[in-house]
Amino acid sequence: MNESTHASVVAGVRAVIATHAQAQDAGRTDDVVALYAPDGVLELPGAAPVEGHDALRVAFAGWKPARPQLHLTGNIVVTARGEDEATAVSDVTYFHRGDGEPGESGESGEPGVSGWTVQIVGRYEDTLRRYDGAWRLTRRASAFQA
Repeated sequence: MNESTHASVVAGVRAVIATHAQAQDAGRTDDVVALYAPDGVLELPGAAPVEGHDALRVAFAGWKPARPQLHLTGNIVVTARGEDEATAVSDVTYFHRGDGEPGESGESGEPGVSGWTVQIVGRYEDTLRRYDGAWRLTRRASAFQA
């Protein structure tokens, strides 16, 4: 594979990862689902795999944000397996913004939290394939450390 093709693969894969995070954080379920192959699979720790567009749509609709959130991905390493296949490993940190003011109690009696707080630190292991010129996730496996 020449350097230009490799750069194109890397750029395409990184764009899918970034678009996924931004669409998920904005609650744009259909945009997230469109990033997966029709038989794409999402694997989450402790849960059965979510497979196919219909199941993915139900899952992501159920995870629509109730408050501002941010999936920050970084340290993305893309490995091209050819012009139409690639894998990527990304670190992810998930933040959400609290609504409370310091010193106030939340719904369950916990102290109110304002500002952004880290909820999860983890890693995505993605497998992608190009379909009709567009990169799609065929598999995303998530692992969380906190």
